[in-house]
Amino acid sequence: MTAGWSGVYLKELKMLRTVNVTRYVTPLREGGSLPAIVEADDDGLYVLKFRGAGQGPKALIAELVAGEIGRLLGLRVPEIVLMELDAALGRNEMDPEIQMLIKASSGQNLGLDYLPGSLAFDPAAASEVDPALASAVVWFDAYVTNVDRTPRNTNMLLWHKNLWLIDHGAALYFQHTWSDYLARSLSPFSQIKGHVLLPYASQIQVADQKLRPLLTRQKLEEILELIPADWLAPEQGISSPEEMRAAFLTFLLTRLENSNIFVEEAVNARTKLL
Repeated sequence: MTAGWSGVYLKELKMLRTVNVTRYVTPLREGGSLPAIVEADDDGLYVLKFRGAGQGPKALIAELVAGEIGRLLGLRVPEIVLMELDAALGRNEMDPEIQMLIKASSGQNLGLDYLPGSLAFDPAAASEVDPALASAVVWFDAYVTNVDRTPRNTNMLLWHKNLWLIDHGAALYFQHTWSDYLARSLSPFSQIKGHVLLPYASQIQVADQKLRPLLTRQKLEEILELIPADWLAPEQGISSPEEMRAAFLTFLLTRLENSNIFVEEAVNARTKLL
């Protein structure tokens, strides 16, 4: 049985801490991005997401923005930090793939606090999740268009009987095609039908009323300011990091103002499951 939703919301966002990677501990061979457990100069262990892997900086942007939005909503997300990685760290690695990944990711990367002893969430236990929490997670994932919270790959952990959300690199996928990002902000997000917690999210409309007011323009701007400028490469019609942050903000605010679209989609999808 997981603990109920605390509903404790962040009143202030803090600047991300920056730590230096001091030791590569072990790869996490899940998915195609080869994240790794690493040690940092604060003696902490982190799950390192490499800038040079898979979708590159865009996956890290999604991880950062979605993760901080989740935290703002009172959901449990491991602390996110910026991690400085020296390419020299890969010299002692025997695996050529890991050597190349470390070399390609020299500089600033993203890390999440490692939760020792945590267990992967078992989809069979979904019915034990507090309906208010399940509804909040479904609302959050529909808002940030996170396609990766399915029974096959829940991207949730149980730690000290609490539900923790991880791996948001597949969220905000609109950023891979910027030409129609404004139209896509109005997407109903039909993929919500595959969400592992949807059958137990009986309070989605209540969650909408509670969560939507928390995402103010100011708070979203503060989250977007956390993105390192060199991760924000120019796109079609967007030439600077400032313009990119403004485009992200437009997407997020437009989606928020029209939350009824994805809320209705989620409620209807749940009805079909019952």
